[in-house]
Amino acid sequence: MSKDPIYKVIFHNLDQVYEIYARAIYQSEMYGFVEVEEFVFGERTQLVVDPGEEKLKGEFAGVKRSFIPMHSIIRIDEVEKEGVVKVLEVKGDKVAQFPYQAPIPRPEK
Repeated sequence: MSKDPIYKVIFHNLDQVYEIYARAIYQSEMYGFVEVEEFVFGERTQLVVDPGEEKLKGEFAGVKRSFIPMHSIIRIDEVEKEGVVKVLEVKGDKVAQFPYQAPIPRPEK
């Protein structure tokens, strides 16, 4: 493995599953959160552009550190090199966020 590890983080965000790469992951001082820093995006030398990767680059542009709730994380792996970042739509009921708390309707005043 290289001197600086790279981590693949897979987590839920609303009704999507994100797969991102980062160089630093910590347990946050904010209870219940994982801190992700130094995002890694593949450098493209070709003219073909992956729209999913471009979406994530735009979403995380200017982000120094991200705090992800622990219950949203599916998996964290230490990998040898970064791969392609992805955003997957959750279809059906094969992937569920646990625990799930349904919104409670507020009574009208």
